[in-house]
Amino acid sequence: MRRPRRLLAIASSGGHWTQLQRLRPAFSGFDVAFVSMYDSYAETVAPARYYTVPDASRLDLAKFVPVFAKALKIIMKERPRVIVTTGSMPMLAFILLGRLTGAKTLWVDSIANSERMSSSGRMARKLAHRTLSQWPQVAAAEGVECWGAVI
Repeated sequence: MRRPRRLLAIASSGGHWTQLQRLRPAFSGFDVAFVSMYDSYAETVAPARYYTVPDASRLDLAKFVPVFAKALKIIMKERPRVIVTTGSMPMLAFILLGRLTGAKTLWVDSIANSERMSSSGRMARKLAHRTLSQWPQVAAAEGVECWGAVI
């Protein structure tokens, strides 16, 4: 019997995490591990494997070094075939490393970005296999797909 393919589901805290949790039914059939920022989120996905990464923003790029190091460690341990994220900026490290290790990558831009894609989403558009907006008008303007809204 074949082992289910591994999927890494990642998001920062707050609304990003909530949106990722609403995608969980789509992960059926995968061996899923989750990544976010707070230890307390582990109980919401138990018994799945759960990892934390530090936060980082585009305003302080030095904070990406520990995020990148942790992302590399997680990806080498999990060996995901698929990486799905609802953002934000720190999750770009997983998208980049996922591409380099052969994982298929999907960035779902936050529903909060109803006027234009987030700055992270615009970067992800260049890195991820697929980048989605949850708003049809934003998707059309940004040249990405819209598969509907998560929330």
